[in-house]
Amino acid sequence: MKVLLVNGSPHEKGCTYTALSEVASVLKKEGIETEIFWIGMKPITGCIACGGCRKVGRCVFDDCVNEFRRKAIDADGFVFGSPVHYAALSGSMTAFMDRLFYSGGKKEFYMKPAAGVISARRGGTTAAFDQMMKYFTISEMPVVSSRYWNMVHGTSPEQVKEDAEGLYTMRVLGRNMAYLLRCIEAAKAAGVPLPEQEPPVMTNFIR
Repeated sequence: MKVLLVNGSPHEKGCTYTALSEVASVLKKEGIETEIFWIGMKPITGCIACGGCRKVGRCVFDDCVNEFRRKAIDADGFVFGSPVHYAALSGSMTAFMDRLFYSGGKKEFYMKPAAGVISARRGGTTAAFDQMMKYFTISEMPVVSSRYWNMVHGTSPEQVKEDAEGLYTMRVLGRNMAYLLRCIEAAKAAGVPLPEQEPPVMTNFIR
């Protein structure tokens, strides 16, 4: 089993990375493979809803989004991490997730557990956390919880390491993720089928 952890910070080894590393350390102890994927510093174009991904099977803007999508196919679970920028996810992370989930499909995300991790100096964490949850719940992904909302505080990795409750929350998250992944694996081995799916129904408010 493998969990992909996404670092949506412009800082490769900053506060968000420190939080994700705490989750990853627990997953490794639980025998689960991990990889931290950094979205990088290059500009990430936002989704333009062109629908091209439905035709070519990937986003038409070929950058880190498509690179991650290829990795996501073989992953069993995900942890997405972002710093807070004006009480929201970072701009790059928002663009990354918009395009990733718009162009993604069942083979990447359907019924694969996901969790969000937020890093901040002080405020805006719950607003950013709520924003991130929207991507998982619209994609039929089981959401993994922890003992508290998944957040750490600090302006540097050193300060994050002093956030005892935040790191505790990350470790609980890692153990809960590992447990759910093993439950899903056991269900597959026992022949428990995935939920029955009916054709989607979409309505518009303006007819």
